[in-house]
Amino acid sequence: MSDKTSFTCSCGKVEVELTGPPIMTAICHCDACQAGARQLAELNITGVLDDYAGTAYVMQRKDRLKVVRGEDLLQKHKLTEKSPTNRVVATCCDTPMFVSFDNAIHWYSIYRDRLGESAPPATMRLQTKYLPQGITLPGDMPSYASFPYRFAFKLIGANIAMVLGR
Repeated sequence: MSDKTSFTCSCGKVEVELTGPPIMTAICHCDACQAGARQLAELNITGVLDDYAGTAYVMQRKDRLKVVRGEDLLQKHKLTEKSPTNRVVATCCDTPMFVSFDNAIHWYSIYRDRLGESAPPATMRLQTKYLPQGITLPGDMPSYASFPYRFAFKLIGANIAMVLGR
C-alpha cells in the first residue's frame, strides 16, 4: 500500500481513504468473527469468511481512516446489543467494509478483500483454537491458537505512535 490509498464498496457509493502503512494484516479465526460472518450471511451479506473459517483484516489506526463519501450509507451490525464490536456494512450494496469498536481500541479492522490488489499479504493466523472440526490450515503463514506477543506489541506500538502524533 502506498502512503494514501482508498477503497470503495461494491457499487462505489461509499469511499474510505487510508493514510500511511497499516499496523498489520492478519486472519482471525475467533468465535466472534465466525459468528459475525454467520449473522451477516443471514442478511445475505457474504464474502467475510474464507475457506478456513477465517476473516482477513488489515488493521489501520483510527486516525488514519476517513470515510470520504457515503458515510450515511454505513450501518453497524453487532452480535449482541452490548457487544463493543461493529461489523460495518455499506447498505447501498451490502458490502462488508470494516470492523469498528465502541471501546477504546485504537484501530479499525478493514476487510482485506476491500483493498483488492493493493492489499498487503496476511502475515499470521490468529485464534486458531476456534477452528471448526475438520478444517486443516495450510502451512502458508504462522498460526497461533491465541494472540502472539508479536501481535500485541505491534498494536501497542501503533497506539503509542498515535498518541504521540507520529
